[in-house]
Amino acid sequence: MSPPRERLPLSEVESVRRVVLCYPAEPRHIEQLETTLADLKADPNCPLNHHVEVVDAGQERIDELLPTADIFIGHAKVPVDWDRVLAAGRLGWIQSSAAGLDHCLVPGVIANPDIIVSSASGLFAPQVAEQSFALLFGVLRRIGLFERARPKREFIRLPTDDLRGKTIGIVGLGGNGRAIAAKLAPWDVRLIATDYYPEDCPAEVESLWPANQVNELFAQSDIVILTLPLNASTKKFIGAEQIAQMKPGGYLINVARGQVLDEDALVDALQSGHLAGAGVDVTYTEPLPESSPLWDDPNVLITPHVGAQSARRVDDSNRLACVNLRRYFHGETIINRVDKQLGFPHPNDSHAAWVRTQA
Repeated sequence: MSPPRERLPLSEVESVRRVVLCYPAEPRHIEQLETTLADLKADPNCPLNHHVEVVDAGQERIDELLPTADIFIGHAKVPVDWDRVLAAGRLGWIQSSAAGLDHCLVPGVIANPDIIVSSASGLFAPQVAEQSFALLFGVLRRIGLFERARPKREFIRLPTDDLRGKTIGIVGLGGNGRAIAAKLAPWDVRLIATDYYPEDCPAEVESLWPANQVNELFAQSDIVILTLPLNASTKKFIGAEQIAQMKPGGYLINVARGQVLDEDALVDALQSGHLAGAGVDVTYTEPLPESSPLWDDPNVLITPHVGAQSARRVDDSNRLACVNLRRYFHGETIINRVDKQLGFPHPNDSHAAWVRTQA
């Protein structure tokens, strides 16, 4: 792979010439991006002095067109030849349309100081919180059991569980974790959390501990909700050791990434009865293999990675892209600029807080 070329300041000749999209943008979204770029070019205080082409590659053509991008906005869900992208030497900024960055934070991107990466961290926190509630109440109220009885026309009352009075541990108190905590607070529960940066503990959370105290969180929790990011240090971060710390009859909800959890350990804890139930929006392998025991467990609710989905998702993603285009060309700090070694924005970044207030 050829070394990355030296990028010149935007005030010089090397302005961005092509923005490649890979998300379900409609014509009105592309028009919004083109209008933003036209306004920037007309702004005498902005160094953008080249025509900028917006190309909607979609999933079908993203591998073909990404090497031609100066800016990439979206989320490639198909294999991309990143060596070819990096060898082209054009890419200067990735604006992910997702919070998770495993689709683009490949080693070459991480190592290249000329490529800025920003995420949609926190942008879909309300939707993820609602999905967490759907899974949580579903397993507590035994919706899976009742749904299995419905095709057989069995109208049988079965025991259910309560949320009130429980201790809930949140692993990863970023944008999603904080939104979940805020919505759980009125439900007469005790909230504790861990985070890579245990700073700025919200009032509704009783204790915020560093990530290395996750075992203590599990030991005190009746319910654990996973909202931590996936990176090299968090892969299978939650396993048999942590789950064993939980009180018998506890519940685990995963709305983070499937690979932060050792799925075999989850299955073992469910089959032994140590866990009373689990709700997973994400799985270690997606789609979840047909052979997985999770499919047949009546105490497990499974949704197909739809936590961040909503009718307004593309609108919100496009709005963030337009705001960040203005910041990028004006030389301002980009909202949700990612620390590429960590795989997420620093939580003290006021721009990340902006996303939470706008979501």
